[in-house]
Amino acid sequence: MGRILAIDFGSKRSGIATTDPLGIVATPLKALLTHHIFDFLSQYFKKEDVEKVVVGWPKNNDGSDTNNTPLVRAFLNRFKKLFPKMPLSLQDEWNTSNFAMTALIDSGVKKKGRRDKLAIDQVSAVLILQSYLESKI
Repeated sequence: MGRILAIDFGSKRSGIATTDPLGIVATPLKALLTHHIFDFLSQYFKKEDVEKVVVGWPKNNDGSDTNNTPLVRAFLNRFKKLFPKMPLSLQDEWNTSNFAMTALIDSGVKKKGRRDKLAIDQVSAVLILQSYLESKI
């Protein structure tokens, strides 16, 4: 059994989370500038056994598209061309950035650390992955 990778795709930055090799526990892996994401994924897929990628699907609370939805669609199209055999799943990411900020506050991260948008993106990816794992139980 391989890892499950989750991506919180953003126009500037993207967060990535992964499971342990048994696919049980979600942990932050990396946050990076979005224009580096395909290079990172290519390298990661070569060294790790990844069975599936879960991508956060941006929708408003009423189900309508957000400003980021077209960007995620474009990312998914390119992902499918570059990695045609990698299974993909979409997971609702509604409000994960706000939940990530709350999680950072609750865990005692100081205000300066909470301004690090890369940290928020990583935690958002973990929340997307955790939500996906819980939906499969």
